[in-house]
Amino acid sequence: MDKKLLDILVCPLCKSGLIFKTEEQELICKADGLAFPVRDGIPVMLEEEARALSFEENEALRQHVTHP
Repeated sequence: MDKKLLDILVCPLCKSGLIFKTEEQELICKADGLAFPVRDGIPVMLEEEARALSFEENEALRQHVTHP
């Protein structure tokens, strides 16, 4: 995913920054516990397309530190 695009994308619900998970092709909102799919390189930023993160995924994200 293009770094410039990732820098400007935010969660459509809470406007928090997102984490791109390359292997899963998902954009993760830690604040809402949602994963937005990236299909064919295009982020699908619709609440109804997002999946809720599991307890284990949320716990793993708590350990994740983002750097600018």
